[in-house]
Amino acid sequence: MDQPVSTTRAIEWVTEPGLLDYDHALAEMQARAAAIRAGTAAERIWLVEHPPIYTAGTSARESDLIAPGATPTHRTGRGGQWTYHGPGQRIAYVMLDLARHHGTVPPRDVRRFVAGLEAWIIAALATFGVQGEIRDGRVGIWVAHPNGGLKGREAKIAAIGVRVSRWVSYHGIALNVAPDLAAYGGIVPCGISEHGVTSLADQGVEVTMAEVDRALRAGFAAIFE
Repeated sequence: MDQPVSTTRAIEWVTEPGLLDYDHALAEMQARAAAIRAGTAAERIWLVEHPPIYTAGTSARESDLIAPGATPTHRTGRGGQWTYHGPGQRIAYVMLDLARHHGTVPPRDVRRFVAGLEAWIIAALATFGVQGEIRDGRVGIWVAHPNGGLKGREAKIAAIGVRVSRWVSYHGIALNVAPDLAAYGGIVPCGISEHGVTSLADQGVEVTMAEVDRALRAGFAAIFE
């Protein structure tokens, strides 16, 4: 009989080619989380892009979907409100056993886990000379005084939406590299209407997705390993 795989082995990194169907991604994440919990699979960081879709977290309001029917929608079990996924956005699905210690993140501490995700994105952005910041009462990573004709004095560059089930995490982060920012006009992103949305490209930073992936991997190691 095969023996269970130890969850102490190295975290597996997978980069998905092309655009991944959201329903397929959700099913795969749930299956992987169950296997991690059972001790039969390694933890995983899954780097993907999706076709255009609006996803609704557990706090999403129907009134924040401004253009129903224009873009596919999906209600999901992650935390948060409405967000957009699409080409040019790097999504990192984070499937970790939070009952274990991970670098600066102690076991069974969801707040510290989310803080670790924030620090991870900020470290990756710093690689490209972009100063990411956090805000009290607002989840995600923000850029102050962004370039472009955006509302307010700051804009969100990365979203965080996670779910933790029996101490295994899934869903994760979404970093705007060079998506179509006009797509955010169909929702109130994360329920916040008084600030804009930006991207690395909008900040004048032209990078490849491979370069972003390298920055994410280095930033993750500094926080979680």
